[in-house]
Amino acid sequence: MVEQKQRVKTYWEKEACGEIHSDAPEGVPEFYAEVEQRRMELEPHIAAFADFEGARGRRLLEIGVGLGTDFVRFVRAGAHATGVDLTERAVGLVRRRLELEGRQADLHVADAEALPFADGSFDRVYSWGVLHHTPDTARAIREAIRVLEPGGELCVMLYARHSWVAYGFWVRHALLAGRPWRSLADVLARHMESEGTKAYTRNELRRMFDGIEDLRIDKIVTAYDRQIAGPLARLTGDRLGWQFVIRGRKPS
Repeated sequence: MVEQKQRVKTYWEKEACGEIHSDAPEGVPEFYAEVEQRRMELEPHIAAFADFEGARGRRLLEIGVGLGTDFVRFVRAGAHATGVDLTERAVGLVRRRLELEGRQADLHVADAEALPFADGSFDRVYSWGVLHHTPDTARAIREAIRVLEPGGELCVMLYARHSWVAYGFWVRHALLAGRPWRSLADVLARHMESEGTKAYTRNELRRMFDGIEDLRIDKIVTAYDRQIAGPLARLTGDRLGWQFVIRGRKPS
């Protein structure tokens, strides 16, 4: 797992998530603005799930800050925000973004499976599309819960195995490649972003988040599903969406 994690880190050190959405020079205001605009267009549902304004005055941890699009919105809203990422690249780019906006927040290069914080340090832990990349996702979730204070809120997005995106990857890398025996999980682990990327079923998520109070697991159909399935994505709705959004509270 150590070697796999290093390969994951190497992958994201080359290009932080979202960089592809800007043609502007890295680190200039236009670069961040274009990335933020494209993220809002592709994933408009983030705002309702993240509830940026609701984080005002709260101790918030984001695991996997990427280019900081969500993180900066929490900071703008007045959260006491702390962010971590596995890569120096992401942390450096987010620090630059904060400097450009004249804002401050705590940022650390850290491993989601071994967070450098004491138990109960945060009121809310947020992570969007990150924890399915670390080799031991279940351990990372346990860490996220550990650093929450009792009654604190956990908000996580993870990929869904039974989705148009996953099926599209299977058609391309299994069926059309003459290897139809390959599983969805194997295809995603080898071809979706960094090595070992996982996607889950609802039952698997229930087991991983067992013990969380008021647990809610919803599926969301995305622009990425619509790119693959076209009108079929509208017919199937969220049932074959690519993103699971998970919310709940640490027991008091």
